[in-house]
Amino acid sequence: MSALEERIRRVATARRLLVALDFDGTLSPLVSDPMAARATPDAARAVERLAGLEGVTVAMVSGRSLRDLRVIAEHRDDSSIWLVGSHGSERWTPSGGFEAASPDPRAGTVVRRAEELVAGFEGAWIEDKSFGLALHTRTSPNDVELQAQAALDALMTDIAPEWRRREGKHVLEFSWRHEGKDTAIAFLRRETSADSVIFAGDDVTDEDALRSLGDDDLGIRVGEGDTSAHTRVDDTIALVELLDLVADLRAT
Repeated sequence: MSALEERIRRVATARRLLVALDFDGTLSPLVSDPMAARATPDAARAVERLAGLEGVTVAMVSGRSLRDLRVIAEHRDDSSIWLVGSHGSERWTPSGGFEAASPDPRAGTVVRRAEELVAGFEGAWIEDKSFGLALHTRTSPNDVELQAQAALDALMTDIAPEWRRREGKHVLEFSWRHEGKDTAIAFLRRETSADSVIFAGDDVTDEDALRSLGDDDLGIRVGEGDTSAHTRVDDTIALVELLDLVADLRAT
């Protein structure tokens, strides 16, 4: 048995297991319209199967606002699946939701300035998020994407230099909250008393969480890119196969 196979077996059979999963690009394909994203049927089935196993808590951890995450995850009020949105700043638990407050008083002005700035860049648009903003350039030509990002960087350096900057796949995000997905994992681990954690993600912003994992955990990178994960899978289909293996090991 390889070291990876042994790790998977050990983590899968932990007394209390937390399975935390990014959504976009992990459970769902990346799509041009962010609100059209949905988990693939097989991914949704795997999540529900894990959530139904004794000693397992399943959570979705996303950079999306909690409001939007609930929509795309088709999350119900009676769900047992925990949610952490806005890179750790917003949380929903089965016992009652929590949403961070105290917005930056400049937020409205900053978002408006950003919208005006990128209006002339083809395919680029600004998302007004709970704790900041995001520049989306998935439908922009490559050269336009770089120009729009550079322009927004210059603007934010000028008017909100202390906001946290994050890069993703065709997304550049700024937030006055500085929590990362490592914050989300720490919160979930503590609140669920997890002995082991599985975390899977596909993007740069997921690396905060992957780097925070310990010897009794399993980090999974979905797709390409430099990573601190223990293992890598090609796509959502391969991730589902690994999650099913975890469920099989635990069920037996």
